[in-house]
Amino acid sequence: MRERKKVRTYRAISDAAVALFLERGFDRVSVAEVAAAAEVSKPTLFRYFPAKEDLVVHRFADHRDEAARVVAARAEGVGPLTALHRHLLDGLDRRDPVTGLSDEPSVLAFHRLLYGTPSLVARLYAYQGESERALAEALGGDVGARLAAGQVIAVLRVLAEENWRRIEAGESADAVHPDAVAAADVAFRQLAEGLADRLQ
Repeated sequence: MRERKKVRTYRAISDAAVALFLERGFDRVSVAEVAAAAEVSKPTLFRYFPAKEDLVVHRFADHRDEAARVVAARAEGVGPLTALHRHLLDGLDRRDPVTGLSDEPSVLAFHRLLYGTPSLVARLYAYQGESERALAEALGGDVGARLAAGQVIAVLRVLAEENWRRIEAGESADAVHPDAVAAADVAFRQLAEGLADRLQ
């Protein structure tokens, strides 16, 4: 019961924050205004979200260790890069917002807020740093693993940003999809060639 209440409070605070940020802009809304809209105290808000940026970027929190989980859960005989490539292609097919390939109005508005606010982009990069560290651990944790993880996470970020950029410019997700798949294939082929000794 207590856990369900915490989840509800967490969601209520985040939803209130994002609604205000979308309406007025991230920098024009104070934490006190978010707390008031969510009907919680500022200390309560900060217990759930240590930084103002987390009110937005936490929506990526579930994806922080996604690449590491994909590698850990891959079937026997399937290499890490193959597993990650297949996972990305599945996400593109599903129009997963994390791939940048979503033209849902609410997702587009959220991405505009995210990519249009420098402090949120910086916080997103910090989350991606956590993704990189988790993937490096899943790949063995040594320097070679860290180098490989850095390249994989950078590729996923660039592909997602490119998909979002085209959709933001007015193309539909369906129109961008074939090129997104082709770009993913090229990117993972380049990774496979560069990391042949490590991740095949």
